Amino acid sequence: MTAGQHPRHSLDDLLTHPVRFSIVAALHGLEKAEFAAVRDSVEITAPTLSKQVALLEGAGYVGVEKGRVGRQARTWLSLTDAGKDAYTQHLGALRRIAGLPG
Repeated sequence: MTAGQHPRHSLDDLLTHPVRFSIVAALHGLEKAEFAAVRDSVEITAPTLSKQVALLEGAGYVGVEKGRVGRQARTWLSLTDAGKDAYTQHLGALRRIAGLPG
């Protein structure tokens, strides 16, 4: 194997962080999810989710939509096309590293 061909070179640095990977994985396959549902699913605090979502949003991986349900402010998160692509490529690299198909 020549230099630069190991599958680890295809890992996305942003998604090597376990919390960010978990957030993107939780959003994958969904049109959008409410902030609180993602927080609970990933088992992190709201401030931690906010910080990690800001990084993912800055990279163009996650979209953030704010609105209201009745009088309650709500925030919805969604994966962008770039986020879907990054997740798929990152997951593929992990599979190749582990020697798994697909």
